[in-house]
Amino acid sequence: MSTPRQYCLTLNLRDDDALIREYETYHRPGNVWPEVIDSIRASGILDMQIYRSGFQLIMVMTVSDAFSFEDKAFEDSLNPKVTEWERLMEKFQLSGENEENKWQEVENIFQLSKHKSSCAN
Repeated sequence: MSTPRQYCLTLNLRDDDALIREYETYHRPGNVWPEVIDSIRASGILDMQIYRSGFQLIMVMTVSDAFSFEDKAFEDSLNPKVTEWERLMEKFQLSGENEENKWQEVENIFQLSKHKSSCAN
């Protein structure tokens, strides 16, 4: 049996309250295009959550062994609706120096399960 992996990624939104509200509206349940949801699930992503703190977005993904960022990017490039969604989202997002990889992976520096406890169980 495989063990799901987690990734955390970050991206900054443009400093514009109206654009941020619009971005959040697009991401409410029922507003993300079905083709985008299908693409996410088909790639091996088991769960995805996006959090916002000010202009910063934080995405947490739980993925299966079948998931790879490279395969997801390739499949997305072949899907016209996903490509259209990504172009639409560009108006909200700051991509920084790397236009091809807007979401940047965050390094995990602490994991509670890898630490011993001094408490007796």
